[in-house]
Amino acid sequence: MNVLLFGASGMLGGGVLRECLLTPDVERVVSIGRSALPNSDAKLVQRVRPNFAVDASEISDDDLRNVDACFFCLGVSASGMSEEKYTALTFGLTMAAAERLARLSPQATFVYVSGAGADSSEQGSSMWARVRGKTENALLRLSFKRVHVLRPAIIQPLNNAVSKTDSYRILYKALGPLLTIGRKLFPSRILSTEVIGQAMLQIARSGAPVSVLNAAAIYDVSLSNGKSGLQR
Repeated sequence: MNVLLFGASGMLGGGVLRECLLTPDVERVVSIGRSALPNSDAKLVQRVRPNFAVDASEISDDDLRNVDACFFCLGVSASGMSEEKYTALTFGLTMAAAERLARLSPQATFVYVSGAGADSSEQGSSMWARVRGKTENALLRLSFKRVHVLRPAIIQPLNNAVSKTDSYRILYKALGPLLTIGRKLFPSRILSTEVIGQAMLQIARSGAPVSVLNAAAIYDVSLSNGKSGLQR
């Protein structure tokens, strides 16, 4: 499986990258990001594109061909951001990459990480939820083999996955023990970066029962990843 990964330098994207590199049926991971990663795995191909957030043409067509799965984990916080800017960085950037990929690798499965509370009606009062819903809807109309949207809620970073946002890092560190207990008690509500990565890989292999997956559905798919015999 050839995987294209956006957002590998972030908390969730880093966790997804780890699962890809550990999985035998993933042969190659092309990571597109603005800065280099510390990883040096033989499977990993890094494409450092400092300005691709504002100019998606920096991404080479060659990196968008022969892709079996694209995991789009790139995202920004809407806090303090205007709707215009948030839309450009969330809807605009995602669609610029996805539309090109759909033309060059229509056989690919596209998995987009959104968030619990995204507004599919695009009419609600929450700005970030409207923009996320608009992005989800547009992606689901593209001509990929499959498109699936993940809407996780509470995520626990594992295996040294770290948020790039200072306040989130502090919060995750403080809540770490509680998240561990909560995940054991409510595994389908509090997901880990590991579980989400495994679910994304299984979706790439076999799809999922629904197009938009909440936390419980993500967890259920991750369990089938282990049953496939391809997890590690």
